[in-house]
Amino acid sequence: MTTKKTVVIGAGAAGLMAGVFSAASGSDTIIYEKNRKIGRKLYITGKGRCNVTNNCDIKTVIENTPTNGKFLYSALNNFSPKDTMDFFEKNGCPLKTERGGRVFPVSDRAVEIVSALRRAVIFSNCKIKYQTVKNIITQDGVVKGVILSNGDITECDKLIIATGGKSYPFTGSSGDGYSFAEKVGHTVVSLRPSLVPVETRQHFGYDADGLLLRNAAIRVIDKTENDRVIYTDFGEVQLRRYGLSGATVRSASAHMKNMESGRYVIEIDLKPALSEQMLDSRLIREIEAAGRAVYTDLLATLMPKALIEDFAKLSKIPKDKRCSEITRTERSKILKLLKCMKRTVKGFRPIEEAIVTSGGVDIKEINPRTMESRLVKGLYFAGEVIDVDCYTGGFNLQAAFSTGVLAGIS
Repeated sequence: MTTKKTVVIGAGAAGLMAGVFSAASGSDTIIYEKNRKIGRKLYITGKGRCNVTNNCDIKTVIENTPTNGKFLYSALNNFSPKDTMDFFEKNGCPLKTERGGRVFPVSDRAVEIVSALRRAVIFSNCKIKYQTVKNIITQDGVVKGVILSNGDITECDKLIIATGGKSYPFTGSSGDGYSFAEKVGHTVVSLRPSLVPVETRQHFGYDADGLLLRNAAIRVIDKTENDRVIYTDFGEVQLRRYGLSGATVRSASAHMKNMESGRYVIEIDLKPALSEQMLDSRLIREIEAAGRAVYTDLLATLMPKALIEDFAKLSKIPKDKRCSEITRTERSKILKLLKCMKRTVKGFRPIEEAIVTSGGVDIKEINPRTMESRLVKGLYFAGEVIDVDCYTGGFNLQAAFSTGVLAGIS
């Protein structure tokens, strides 16, 4: 029997898994990667630690996939978070589970995840070639091969597009897969950033730019729905000149649908561990202890130094005012600002700064049981190129691994 030949475009999370499981299933498999090394985006995920999956059940992954989560049902049942953890452990990368079920390499080094994938590629006899695919070849609705940038043609029976989205283009995610899909008749749902920083109407000063608040709480208010709270979170908030970033804000961005300037307001609680009553009692003590010290000295006991200038301006209390002269009304103003610093969202930062791309190849044109195109026989999709995106916490990589594995074995 003639050995089937499979080509995978892209050596990221989805493409590497697709290649490994395609080759392990008996297909002669080649992965084409335009970068000079594999897994470029994996190196920067989780701040270089790589949040490789979430230690949870399938239902939880789907619940954390706001865009087309149910499409992943078959892929996740075929390759679950537990399977992902077993895969990396068996390929020499010990893992650990942290807060919220987030799974990381024990070493806290993303390179260990990439190394495990490289070992799996070698063991499966999958080949990697560092060349750029310029076009795909189809005939009468059937995949026939790919054309490389040097003009060479590689014939194949199966083709898996795993080129990623448009976020972080320096890692190679330049949107090639969307072009390939459209050329053969697929619909690409409008691309937009997800898990992305936001620009706000109010600006922080230069001192505060880049300041990371590690233990802040946020609430996102939708002004078009009678100030309905659409999202709450606790953790890291990063202040930027243009607006806000950090893990909580990026997660919140996935909930901001149909973005328009002024629609959403983010409220930051700088002291989430204290109720208003507890915080007021603390303020009274701090003010009494400060005596004739100036207002900015009081603020230094309540927040990072880099935030004092901005906070003082927002409170409209003179910076050189003696603490002993601070009135009850002014104390109330400080209290309210500590518990609710408001930022009106103007819009998202560019898609190139997003962790993931929302939008992509329309799921209605992909068979969820195989990841094969419903329009072109022998064409498969895996990973971020598909119109599926998840919240932070390891869920996006799990979606990439699961769809990659299913495409590879199919």
